[in-house]
Amino acid sequence: MRTLPIHNPATGQLIAQPNAADATSVAAKAAAARAAQPAWAAVPLAERLAVMQRFRVGVVAELDALAHTLTLEMGKPIAQARNELNGLLPRLDFFIDQCANAIRDEEVFDEGGMRERITHIPLGVVANISAWNYPWFVGCNVVVPALLTGNAVLYKPSEHATLSGLHLTRLLHAAGVPGDVLHCLVGAGEVGGALLQQRLDGVFFTGSHATGVRIAEAMAARLVKLQLELGGKDPAYVRADADVKAAAESLADGAMYNTGQSCCSVERIYVHASVHDAFVEHFVAIVKALRVGDPLAESTGVGAITRAPQLTVLQAQVDDALARGATLHCGGHTLPGPGNWFEPTVFADVDHTMLLMREESFGPVIGIQKVADDAEALALMNDTRYGLTAGVYTRDEAKARELLAQVNAGSVYWNCCDRVSPRLPWSGHGDSGIGLTLSTYGIQAFTRPKAWHLRCP
Repeated sequence: MRTLPIHNPATGQLIAQPNAADATSVAAKAAAARAAQPAWAAVPLAERLAVMQRFRVGVVAELDALAHTLTLEMGKPIAQARNELNGLLPRLDFFIDQCANAIRDEEVFDEGGMRERITHIPLGVVANISAWNYPWFVGCNVVVPALLTGNAVLYKPSEHATLSGLHLTRLLHAAGVPGDVLHCLVGAGEVGGALLQQRLDGVFFTGSHATGVRIAEAMAARLVKLQLELGGKDPAYVRADADVKAAAESLADGAMYNTGQSCCSVERIYVHASVHDAFVEHFVAIVKALRVGDPLAESTGVGAITRAPQLTVLQAQVDDALARGATLHCGGHTLPGPGNWFEPTVFADVDHTMLLMREESFGPVIGIQKVADDAEALALMNDTRYGLTAGVYTRDEAKARELLAQVNAGSVYWNCCDRVSPRLPWSGHGDSGIGLTLSTYGIQAFTRPKAWHLRCP
């Protein structure tokens, strides 16, 4: 039996070696899911909702242990791991509360003996290739609504969050999801490749732009529903009238939370010249005060870098910025091992010739650029191939709305950042992906609308 070695990114130690899938086992599980899906779709929605209620109870009962596992395998500070699991609960509540309404039958016309109706039917067998940075959020954004709407799911958690994925699957099975309706496929890229070779009705991927493109190319000839939640280079603008200290506190958290390993982490900050120096002073002081260290310590604010190769990416961005004249205020180096560590890093005097203002960092590195006015800030915010989130800090709501309406981003923020709500769709422009999760639209994404033309005899 093949195994997948799992190492703690904070220490380098081997923590587990679960059995891994191969092409043969992936094919067998896909066939089993295909056979089991019709019976699951026939289960009354009320019963499927009850299953998810029991799943929620299971998460709450094991929350501390699940958070500990998450911290061990991906380096997330333990307080933030608990935050992720606690934050999952209102998402589950939303899906449970809104599913029936989102997929209800709709009578849209009744006149002259002709009736028209829309119903929602499951896609069928759904593949979910998920992410490691928020494995509970990202996994449940797909798995939960897919199951509630009657689909079978072939779920491949990231190899960097496999243990969390196995726990997620175990708890769903314990809650009443049949074993063949939800399969967890353990492995790295070759397992994902084998999954894409199966007969599928939908592919939902969260991860890097490069991998998303490869998945799109692999599925192009098969006309299968495809959703890609990819990266970001998320900007924020601090206007002259902003509360500078409050903006600095918010944006420092938005840049450094989860060690900067979020698609919606703040990665570019533009500050009006009149408040630039004060903002940088506050921002740097906040970042310098963050504790970097043992992710299991309650006081840790910045944990380990999950993937060792990302250290090279971060160092290359730092070296490029320095070579092009940026001012380094703190950080700028990898930290000695064991494990994967990078200092929280803040640059000012940056511009768009530099890698850290153009390419996704996915780590605790941020650039702050001075701008003359709103027009320059808006132009720079839109000077990117990504379009996930963007924020404006100002006391003037009308001005914030005016600017945010012109930003190419799926989610926009006024005086906040790095925030996701189950009630709002999560989507992106450009290289940030196609399709959406969350909201009632994110429930309907796992169904096909079926049009009924009914003429009375």
